[in-house]
Amino acid sequence: MRLKKRHKSSRFRGSHTHGRGFKKKARGSGHQGGVGMAGTGKRGDQKKTLVLNLFGNDYFGKDKTLRRGKSKPKLKEINLQYIEDNMASLIKKGIAKESSGVYELNLKGYKVLAKGEAKLKLKISCSACSASALEKVKKNSGSIEIDKKESKENKQAKTKIKKVNSKKV
Repeated sequence: MRLKKRHKSSRFRGSHTHGRGFKKKARGSGHQGGVGMAGTGKRGDQKKTLVLNLFGNDYFGKDKTLRRGKSKPKLKEINLQYIEDNMASLIKKGIAKESSGVYELNLKGYKVLAKGEAKLKLKISCSACSASALEKVKKNSGSIEIDKKESKENKQAKTKIKKVNSKKV
């Protein structure tokens, strides 16, 4: 049977400084020794195994991703070969439409890559494409339209409108 542990605060009753030496040292958070898991680390070698078991090796050291800023959203990739092989299912899903021998595909959020051959006449609108994919599609009298994000002028106009609207309210 284990007895209830005595609180540290009760041990220092009547001791004037509570084991901290000079009275002013005990004031404020400057002599606290840190917050949370401070002192558990690399340099102090205290309770390192506990920290490693809880958080793994990611707890120690700096992470470059914090300083890198926002990363661009990565586009999904799709090959011409995949488009050719799965045209029926793309039409079923509503991604592609067929009109008079020309297949129109809406692939926003995708980058079209050149693996495979473009045997069908394709009209693709996508977010990006490789130069060789563009060449292959054009060779077969098709076209690729690359959708750019909003132009700078549109963005500036929208921000001006927002500022004017916020001032009115």
